[in-house]
Amino acid sequence: MKRLVILLVILIGINGLVRAQQNKMPTPTEIAQKNVDELDKRLKLNGTQKSVIYSFTYNQAKEQADLIKRQQAGNSKEEDVDKFYKLQNETSKNIRNVLRPEQQLEYDKVIEERLSGKSQKNKKKKKGEEEVESDIKGLLSAPPIEKQNQ
Repeated sequence: MKRLVILLVILIGINGLVRAQQNKMPTPTEIAQKNVDELDKRLKLNGTQKSVIYSFTYNQAKEQADLIKRQQAGNSKEEDVDKFYKLQNETSKNIRNVLRPEQQLEYDKVIEERLSGKSQKNKKKKKGEEEVESDIKGLLSAPPIEKQNQ
């Protein structure tokens, strides 16, 4: 079930990237800078944190761009999908290690919003609708798949 959900998210992400590329595919530098700017607004990063996070996100964007190009050329493998998400998870973990505890809490909210498709601009709830809060901690600390299947 977990793999099915991940595969679905990957397909949606790839579909979005393909549509975005029809206009113009952002460079890894642009992607990394956008991520750092967004995190800086939300987390109030210091200079060292900005440079380290930029490095992590640049490397992730560069490797994922290569995977996307391979997929578009028709040379992708099933392992590429796993690698794509492993890169995201590793980068997220590395970023959390750079942050102070209070920043980590806000970072978890940022990740949760990204996963649910919410943005700061779209947080207004419509009249009569309840806002449902979910928790990302289960995603960040879930046991490895091997242990779940036992």
